[in-house]
Amino acid sequence: MRILIVEDESAISGFLKEGLEEEGFAVDVADNGRKGLELALDFVNEYDVMLLDWMLPGVSGIEICRSVRKVNQQVPIIFLTAKDTVDDTVFGLEIGANDYLKKPFAFEELLARIRVLMRNKTGEQSLFIVGNVQMDIDAHQVTKDGKQVILTQKEFGLLELLLRSKGKVCRRSRIMEKIWDIHFDKDTAVIDVFINGLRKKLDIDNKQSMIQTIRGVGYRINEDQ
Repeated sequence: MRILIVEDESAISGFLKEGLEEEGFAVDVADNGRKGLELALDFVNEYDVMLLDWMLPGVSGIEICRSVRKVNQQVPIIFLTAKDTVDDTVFGLEIGANDYLKKPFAFEELLARIRVLMRNKTGEQSLFIVGNVQMDIDAHQVTKDGKQVILTQKEFGLLELLLRSKGKVCRRSRIMEKIWDIHFDKDTAVIDVFINGLRKKLDIDNKQSMIQTIRGVGYRINEDQ
């Protein structure tokens, strides 16, 4: 999933970016309000969550939140701020934020709040079962025939994206943007390498793969295996 962080303190944004990427998220960072507003509006439908500092140089987090809400009511927004009065909290929520976290905060708490908001956003499920493979997003665990399968963060994120797109083709361009956080390069073979890695770990011998290749387009989950 893709997250936007708008934070002018590099120590905080760097820490959050590293932690979220380790959890499998693709992360964009803006270190000032103007850049943050530009990214938020240009890619508003691509972000799954936005993390906004309240006080920013150029344009405030409040202004970014208001501008986003004019064009998108769905994307979850969390304020990260040193402001700690009840009035501040109420004001932030009233202008469109979904949640409010006071600095300093524990990364584990932020991560939990992000996952809750993402589930609430579209009622997304957190448990997937295809054949003998089960994926529990909340537990960050994949099992095959009841035995845990060890996946890298990229493999886990790729499988989650495919399962959340179940029934539809997941295009190669979407995979690159969501999992590798870069624009699609038609010459890259990285997707195929990771798909093959997943197949080796998850498929049953002598049976059709749970990940189907749609030649020239992308991949989808085979629900009939």
